[in-house]
Amino acid sequence: MSEICLFGASGHGKVVKDVATTINVEVKAFIDDNPKSNFIHDIPVVISEKIKNYAHCKILISIGNNKIRKAISTRIENEFATLIHQKAVVSQSAIIGEGTVVLGGAIINADANIGKHVIINTAAIIEHDCHIENYVHISPNATITGNVRIGEGTHIGAGATIIPNVTIGKWATIGAGAVIIKDVPDYAVVVGNPGKIKKYNNE
Repeated sequence: MSEICLFGASGHGKVVKDVATTINVEVKAFIDDNPKSNFIHDIPVVISEKIKNYAHCKILISIGNNKIRKAISTRIENEFATLIHQKAVVSQSAIIGEGTVVLGGAIINADANIGKHVIINTAAIIEHDCHIENYVHISPNATITGNVRIGEGTHIGAGATIIPNVTIGKWATIGAGAVIIKDVPDYAVVVGNPGKIKKYNNE
């Protein structure tokens, strides 16, 4: 059985731990800057200064916030793990970057390219030839249809739908249930059906 540590002792960390269990990967510890408990599911939670005690372990950053996940990834010297739930469907021609987690029921189809430290959440669909850059979070039941490009750090809300050939910029936010039928600029916050820009995130 291989061993990893999860950086982030949160609800998302619990979900990622379950992904590891499905593929016979042992979680040795949760690591956290501000731990709120000593154990999660009988796995020790340790402060981040003790990460040196787990130098032999690959790390997966189990934090949902894209900006925080990026910041932590720049300070960790360990190798990064990639986890794909046993009940996810991933094409043999898809590319999955290091530090990425694919949850149960997700589907990633032919020639999709998924970057580093991405979250493909429960039952999300990534269709053929999509390009998902680093630190993106695709929420549960979101559907990303063919030939879509999504920029760094963007969050796609639960149940959102992106039609084919759309480009979404970096650090944008697509609201839950939104239907995106045209390109979205960097930092835009888009909601509704069809999706409309409501404001912009701070850079």
